[in-house]
Amino acid sequence: MKIGVFGGSFNPPHKMHLDIGVQLTNKQYVDNVVYVPTGSKYKYKNNLLPDKNRLEMLEILTKSQEYLDVNDYELKDEVVYTCETLAYFKELYPNDEIYFICGADNLSYIDKWKNGEEILNNYKIIAMKRKGEDIEELLKKFVDYQNNIIVADVEQQDISSTDIREKLKNNENVLDVLDKDVYEYIRKNKLYE
Repeated sequence: MKIGVFGGSFNPPHKMHLDIGVQLTNKQYVDNVVYVPTGSKYKYKNNLLPDKNRLEMLEILTKSQEYLDVNDYELKDEVVYTCETLAYFKELYPNDEIYFICGADNLSYIDKWKNGEEILNNYKIIAMKRKGEDIEELLKKFVDYQNNIIVADVEQQDISSTDIREKLKNNENVLDVLDKDVYEYIRKNKLYE
């Protein structure tokens, strides 16, 4: 089986996050997608909701999808690096292929990550490009790893979690980009106010 590991802050998780998982499984890039929210100890994100809330919102978002799962591996009291997460999934699913799902923006500096070369060498990477990104330049940069990089043909809306948080704060309508059950959870728990 092909397991796609989709990491992110998911603050909040929105319809495009769901749609990416659905498209990747429908188009058979992977058989399953596992959403792995970044732990709150991650130093580049200082406005994250508590781990529990982001995990529960992801569970709500994916609950009706058979091939989408959520895993709390990175929700620890210390920073967990992507290389550790991928190694964990490789151990968890020793007979399966592990794919790392990321945006082309993340791929552009993956070689600077902790054990970035190891990730590029040992895992398949599914890169999703956004409008206006030059993926060809990126592939030239990682020419030695081209066999491990798959550029996914996935339609994406330009949805920003930052914009969603701002709209929620201002009581603006977000149901075009947020699942209604996730929205209800946010309202009930008074998040992003």
